[in-house]
Amino acid sequence: MDTAQDAETNDSKPAWKAIPAIQRRILGVLVEKAKTTPDAYPLSLNGLVTGCNQKSNRDPQMDAKPDDVEDALDELRNCGAVGEVQGGGRVAKYRHYMKEWLGVDGTELAVMAELLLRGSQTVGELRGRAARMASDSLPDLRALEPVLQNLRDKNLIQDLTPAGRGQVVTHNLYLDREWDKVRAPYAGGTAAPSHSQSPHSAPPPSRPAPAVPSQPEVPPRSSSAPANVQAPGALAELQQEVQSLRQEVDRLKKEIEDIWSSIG
Repeated sequence: MDTAQDAETNDSKPAWKAIPAIQRRILGVLVEKAKTTPDAYPLSLNGLVTGCNQKSNRDPQMDAKPDDVEDALDELRNCGAVGEVQGGGRVAKYRHYMKEWLGVDGTELAVMAELLLRGSQTVGELRGRAARMASDSLPDLRALEPVLQNLRDKNLIQDLTPAGRGQVVTHNLYLDREWDKVRAPYAGGTAAPSHSQSPHSAPPPSRPAPAVPSQPEVPPRSSSAPANVQAPGALAELQQEVQSLRQEVDRLKKEIEDIWSSIG
C-alpha cells in the first residue's frame, strides 16, 4: 500500500538520479502501460515482468526474473519513483510517480519513457514512438523540438550527435560505468556534455591516412561521384536515415509477430 513517503513525492522537488538498467526498464514500462492501457494499470509484479521482457518496443531485450523485478521495485520505492497500491484483490500492484520524480509534464514524460525503453535513438524515431503516448502534442518533429530543449535544460537528456537530420539523443539516467558503451557508436560526432561526463575525457583517436593504391584507379562511372566526395556529411545522413527506417520496419515486424502470437 502507499506509504507516507510515497504520498509526499507529489510535493517534493525532482529527485531523479542515475539508476541500473532493470530499474529504468520498470519505470518505462509503468509509464507506457499507464498511457496506452490505463484499464490494466497499476501493474502487478507478473505484469511488470511481462512488460520488461516484451519483445516489441524494447532495446535491449531482457529476460528479467520476478525476484530481479521485485528487488528493483524496492529500490524504486525507496527513492520515491514508484509506489505500491492495493486494489480490490490481494495482489499488490505498482504505479509510478515519474512526473514528480523527474519534474516533467505529460509530453516530456512520454519522450523520457521511450528513451528509457529503447535507449539512444534519432529524434525522428523518438517522435514516432513517443507519439503513441502523446499523439496530440507531438504531431511532427517541429513540435518535438521545444520538448527536447526543455529536457536538456533539466539535464534529463543529452545529444550524442550534432543537431540536424538524424541527430541522436539519449537520457541521462545511465550509471557512470555505462557511458563509454553508450557513446561509443557515436564517437565520430560531437556529443554534448552531461552530468556524468568527465571534462578530461580523451578525444577519439585520429584515423591514419589511407594507403595510396599501387594499381591505377578506376575512373568514376558518373558525374555524381565528385559531389559525394565533396559532401560526405550528406551521405552519412542518408545512410543513418536508411538505418533508422530499417530499425522501424524491424520494430513493426516484431509487433505484428507479437499480435499473431497472442491470437494463436
